[in-house]
Amino acid sequence: MLKKGLSVAFVLMALLFLAVACNNQESKDQDSNSAPTSEKDGQDMKEQPEEDVTLPETTLHKTDQGKSVQSLQEILNKVGYSLTVDGEFNAMTTWAVTDFQMQQEGMPVSGIYNKATKDALSNAIENELSVEPAAGLAKPDNDKSTVSNPHEILTLVNKEHALPANFVPRNLVKPDVRFPFTESLPKMQMREVAAGALEEMFQAGDNAGIDLFAQSGYRSYERQDAIFASNVAQHGEEAANTFSARPGESEHQSGLTMDVTSPDIGYKLTVEFGETDEGQWVQQHAAEYGFIIRYPKGKEDITKYQYEPWHLRYVGQDAAKEIMQKGLTLEEYLGVK
Repeated sequence: MLKKGLSVAFVLMALLFLAVACNNQESKDQDSNSAPTSEKDGQDMKEQPEEDVTLPETTLHKTDQGKSVQSLQEILNKVGYSLTVDGEFNAMTTWAVTDFQMQQEGMPVSGIYNKATKDALSNAIENELSVEPAAGLAKPDNDKSTVSNPHEILTLVNKEHALPANFVPRNLVKPDVRFPFTESLPKMQMREVAAGALEEMFQAGDNAGIDLFAQSGYRSYERQDAIFASNVAQHGEEAANTFSARPGESEHQSGLTMDVTSPDIGYKLTVEFGETDEGQWVQQHAAEYGFIIRYPKGKEDITKYQYEPWHLRYVGQDAAKEIMQKGLTLEEYLGVK
């Protein structure tokens, strides 16, 4: 009887031991399965690289929108700026592009994101270089009456948006085109980017058999002051202000403008230029070289100036083609009136 009782007790103890062993093994298996997974997940979260942001391949400028602009903003932030990444090529993005360009040796300053800017940003990212924001150009302020970024190609200059009195464009050069005078004068000059485009346009005009002449380009603040005062003396201030700009309000100070003419009208700057072969050719082809007729017919209530078929303003090919094709003014294109 005792022997039988011992056997039963032994069996019970063995079963109890087996159950505990199995339970411990199950807990161990759970721990061994969960711990590495948790560790691996943490490792993945830690080592997961940031999403790559690539520089846009296309040219971008003020008024553009979308993912390409968003990528550009993110890259600019990587080199030191603090832009809102919203995909809007607004005044702050334009400022950042301009400021970055001004800090690159030998780079043309335009406020437009182009191949040269892309290459410089790519180099900055690759070599972990940074810039000091506003070291080239002060941030825009809230004074809407003064242009805060006079270097950008699409800057708006009119009666409500004046250039600073001390602004002189960088890289003023004399384009290799015809002038109806031989004296070496400042008004022969343009900013380099616009001068090159003007040369291409004149060459195309020559190939088309027309006879274009350049008459008046860059004009300093002081020179514009003298011209406006003279026109006021002759015609009165109200009349003068319909065809002559006050100092600071002239596009000529930007270095992006050239008045053109032809022998058929005695090299004058008159509305009759629009009826000449040269004037009609310019109307049809100027945009191909980045120029617009800044003060078009029928838009006087917007531009506040009379029709001037001779007054060409460089804005770059993309903007120029849209403006001319749609019959817009620069104010309408930029959404400013």
